[in-house]
Parts: sequence; structure tokens; C-alpha cells
Amino acid sequence: MFFASDNSGPVPQQVLDALAEANEGYAMAYGADALMDKVRDRLRETFEAPEAAVYLVATGTAANSLALATLGAPWQTVFCSPVAHIHQDECNAPEFYSGGAKLTLVPGGDKMTAEALRATIAGEETRGVHGPQRGPVSITQVTERGGVYSLEELRALTAVAEEFDLPVHLDGARFANALVALGCSPAEMTWKAGVDAVSFGGTKNGLMGVEAVIFFDPRHAWEFELRRKRGAHLFSKHRYLSAQMAAYLRDDLWLDLARKANANCAHLVEGLRSAGASFLHEPEANIVFASFPRETHRRLMDAGAVYHLWGGELEGGPEDETLPCRLVCDWSLPRAEIDRFVGLLGDA
Repeated sequence: MFFASDNSGPVPQQVLDALAEANEGYAMAYGADALMDKVRDRLRETFEAPEAAVYLVATGTAANSLALATLGAPWQTVFCSPVAHIHQDECNAPEFYSGGAKLTLVPGGDKMTAEALRATIAGEETRGVHGPQRGPVSITQVTERGGVYSLEELRALTAVAEEFDLPVHLDGARFANALVALGCSPAEMTWKAGVDAVSFGGTKNGLMGVEAVIFFDPRHAWEFELRRKRGAHLFSKHRYLSAQMAAYLRDDLWLDLARKANANCAHLVEGLRSAGASFLHEPEANIVFASFPRETHRRLMDAGAVYHLWGGELEGGPEDETLPCRLVCDWSLPRAEIDRFVGLLGDA
């Protein structure tokens, strides 16, 4: 009953097989391997973007930070949600890799609105040389609260960015989960909606450790290459990154994994509703925020359930006090474990 995160699960056998195959013989280093050529072609085809610049790094933090550093300047600010991963979970890496660009938080919840974004952007660049200049807009899809921007919401945000001539970055750590939830194409959720660069996630959807960074305007390519090297994220034995991504894209494994994760979450939500659980946010992909009494949490964890409380302490306080938690489903989670968790919750 492991619901801690979707980056805690196993790697699909297809990816392990691809790594073993890539381990045979010799290959050119630093991204000059033949597998990377195939990955680049496949991602360009997937995104309907034949001129796109495509790169691989090992972590989501590197993907986001290097992409934003390429899109912005040290004296600019990045506009993002108050709960964006780049703000809450990356230890100021975007600021570090950009050489000092700050983050400006757009008031509201996990989803930015066009109105709030417009007001926040307008409020910057008001002090001339003394203040931060307007920089990239970063959108998280799926959001850190499990929400999914509709295509209309994405277009509304990118239209605001265009008003101010600002580039747009999409943090797609759970890109596949959002795509499956929306039932659209990768192009529709990115450049056709006004996105300039995307961090195309793999690690949270089954890969051992690789993310793609895609710029739809290839003029950013050389600067990103320099930043990736200078930032120590150009892998020497790059073929092992390429092998993972190649297997991920082959036969649409990435979509199959996301469908399984989202379906597991839908099954969990159905059980939670039947057990009378309350939700902090409406689940839309593979993340659930729900609330149970403290005693229920204790019983679930004593029975082997692994997940994170999202406020409050397990010990101390009234037993019937309701505590929120986060439950994340990955592709590999057995339905029997979901049913066991829901059964324990019902018994409690």
C-alpha cells in the first residue's frame, strides 16, 4: 500500500531491457550516441515539431532550472504558482542556474488564472533599473495539488504572457498523466497552446531517471547546451539516458504507464468516496488529497500503508481530529493493494 509518490515505484521491464541492450559494446559520449538521434526524431514526431531542439537530463530540477535559465536573464523574474515545484521543492535551483533571477508568485491556488497572472506581471517592471524585469511564465501540468489545466486555461495564460512578450515554460513532470486526462495531443498541450519550452517528465512515470527538455524554437539550442554543460548535467555516458527515453517512447509505453496510474487513482477515489472520505481538491490525474481522522491514519500506517500527511502530526491531539494527506498512484500499484487500503479505511 505504497502511496508516497509516483517516483518511488519500480522501472518497467521494457526500460531495464533497453538499458541492458544499450550496455552492449561502445557508443559515442555526451549525447552523440545513435540512440539519442532516434529519441530526438521520435520526440519531434510526437510533438509535431520537426525543428524542435531536444535534450536529456537526469532530473526534473535540472530540466526546469536549465530551461528557465535559457528562457530568462539573471535580472528577470519568473512568474509561477505559489505551490509550483520550482518554488517549493527545488532549493532555489532556478535562481542558482539562472544566475540570480527571482521567482514572483501569482496569488491564488495551484492553478494560476489569467486575471491574476496579468495583474502580477503588470505589477513588476515598475521601478526601472532598480527592480526585477519581467521574465518567463512557468506553468505546472499536472499541478502540485493534482489539478489539470484545460487547453482553454492554458491558452488563456499563454495569451497573457504574449501580451507582455514573455516566453512560457511548462513543467511537465507529470506531462503524460495530464495528457491522458485531457485526451489531447502533445502538440495541443504545448506549442499549439502557446508554450515555448517543456520539461517532458519521465521519472515520475516509470523511468529510472531521465527527463527531456524541448524548445520549440531551436534558437535556444546552443545556449541550453552551454548551460547544461556548465551546470554539470551533460552526461558522459549519455546512452543510458537515451536508452530509457527510447524505451519510454517505443510503442507509446509512456502513455500506457500514465493510463495505468490515472486508472489506479480513479479506482482509489471511487473507494475513498464510498468510505466517506473528504477531498481537499478534486482529483484529476493520479494525485489525491484527502482527509481522515488521526486514529484512522494511525491504523492505516500500522497496517503498512505508506503516504504523507499534508498537515498536522500523527501523534498528539484528539483522535478524531481530521488530518489531510496526499496519496499518489503510480503505474505499478496493484489493485489489490488499493482495495486493501480502502477496506482498512472503511473498517476504521
